Amino acid sequence: MTAVTLKDVAARAGVSIKTVSNVVRGIPRASEATRERVLRAVEELGYRPNASARQLRTGRSGLIGLSVPDLAMPYFAELAQHVRAEAAGIGLTVLIEETLGDASEELRLLTGTGAALLDGVILSPLHASLDALASVADTFPVVLLGERSYASEQVTADHVLIDNVAAARDVTAHLAGLGRTRIAAIGVKTQSAATSAQRLEGYQQALYEAGLRFDPRLAPPVEEFDRRNGLLVTRALLGLPPDARPDAIFCFSDIMAVGAQRALHEAGVSIPSEVAVAGIDGSEEALYSTPSLTTVMPDKAVIAALAVKSLAARIGSAEPLPFEVHRAPHRLVVRESTEGVRRQLAV
Repeated sequence: MTAVTLKDVAARAGVSIKTVSNVVRGIPRASEATRERVLRAVEELGYRPNASARQLRTGRSGLIGLSVPDLAMPYFAELAQHVRAEAAGIGLTVLIEETLGDASEELRLLTGTGAALLDGVILSPLHASLDALASVADTFPVVLLGERSYASEQVTADHVLIDNVAAARDVTAHLAGLGRTRIAAIGVKTQSAATSAQRLEGYQQALYEAGLRFDPRLAPPVEEFDRRNGLLVTRALLGLPPDARPDAIFCFSDIMAVGAQRALHEAGVSIPSEVAVAGIDGSEEALYSTPSLTTVMPDKAVIAALAVKSLAARIGSAEPLPFEVHRAPHRLVVRESTEGVRRQLAV
């Protein structure tokens, strides 16, 4: 079968070959209507740019990497979809890698043999050292995701994140505002982790502002942000003396909250009349859980847009760009697990 060429796409779209080339490469010279016509022709004909030829001609492959800890977590899977869509809009293709939080895997896309094929990488690191990240970011376009702190003199790469302290404070304040006085927190990691530490800080701030005492028994340690830990920790919380058991649970991820809801269901505990439950991540799983889960929703589309646009700017710049921190918005979405009003799911 003969490969589809730029000429074929140009003929289908009724534009010049140069216009097609600009649209495919993400150069914003065409009108939005023309761009949409070209992209429609690309899709209809199944055109695929030749990455090797493109790299020889321009010094760029049009490929970027996205490296995340765990694609089984709905948050990262949904974020990856947004990154791919955003990148496609400017003519970039995304190679997605899962690191499982291993420091060497986090650096593999940046330093391994495949790095030569990539124009840049969006990385969500958990354990890669600052020194290792700094040595790469000085010579290779990198944008970092997540809650770890990076000073500009440490790692010269853009950083995209949400205000985790404020997000945790918002959801805990919501639970306290419902009159809950024994609010548990599930997600305090046994090992140091920026996400856990920041969400714990926001949780404690909200307790203090509500005039509630922090009880360490209500913030037991977990090993992972997964359903199993949500289930097991909630079972343990239900084993506390009656006057110490929680009347609300804030989970540091939506999937932990799903595990917590399962434990409450097994014990015959009503949600939310006896125990209210809330999470954070804004995952689709939260919408479809029973009852639907109150959650803090980071704007994943904005996170993806900031990350892709920042990386594209670094790739296209002949000079090193200044380090920038981009904060994406978040919002609290109140659902059945705290408000108690049963609603039909709008689909």
